[in-house]
Amino acid sequence: MNIARLGVLGVAVLAGGVALYLSGGQKPVAPAVVELVKPAPQIEMDEVLVAAKEIGFGAVIGEQDLNWQQWPKNSVPFGLIRKSEKPTAIADYKGAVARGTFVPNEPLRPEKLIKGQNAGFMSAILPQGSRAVAINIDSGGATTAGGFILPNDRVDIVRTYRDEEAAKAGGGDTFNSETILTNVRVLAIGQNIEERRNGEKVVVGSNATLELDPRQAEMIILAQRVGQLSLVLRAMVDSAKPGEAATSPIPDAGADKNLTIVRFGVPSQVRAK
Repeated sequence: MNIARLGVLGVAVLAGGVALYLSGGQKPVAPAVVELVKPAPQIEMDEVLVAAKEIGFGAVIGEQDLNWQQWPKNSVPFGLIRKSEKPTAIADYKGAVARGTFVPNEPLRPEKLIKGQNAGFMSAILPQGSRAVAINIDSGGATTAGGFILPNDRVDIVRTYRDEEAAKAGGGDTFNSETILTNVRVLAIGQNIEERRNGEKVVVGSNATLELDPRQAEMIILAQRVGQLSLVLRAMVDSAKPGEAATSPIPDAGADKNLTIVRFGVPSQVRAK
């Protein structure tokens, strides 16, 4: 082998050694693996009936007050009105009366929408078995907690009457008062059945309409005939739960055995034989 070839071979070996030294013995880097992003699963949607704008208590609903809103089909709460189940709901509930207040986009429930074509509004909002009884009040607020009692408040009813027995005994004009019903719901003050009008709370009229059962209605009508009735406002935390009936502070035991007799405008209790 001649000297030239040996020189070329030596240079090649030297170059390979230098390259190996510079690489530091590192292993070749594997190419990065790019994972493809899978598309999100398609969510099945439904539509629920909602208020298109603010609806006040007792308002007569028109088609422009209602709207359909997209909602995940598997997340629709029980009791809401679905378009898949009732596609004609907007037309069906036209002319219904709202038994509550609704804010825009709030879902509606059938039990809060009443259609009474042959009945007035008050009979439509009364719960089953209840009666609406109107009593006279002072429009200046003297018998209504200074005018702060509003529809949907809870009140106690106090009767003030003249003690005829004390008068006969020479005691002059003596008046007594007693609470005859507690936790009564106020349906309306005058013709006002909403808590506010134009954003302001108001009391209008000279009567209050109360929600009572038939026995309580008889008691109130008699009490108003023989005395003056006043409404005592209850604190919200002391009010009964919605739907809980008003109660009398007098035990009912033996109530069916007593009769109330009115002589010359004065009531008296007589035990029936």
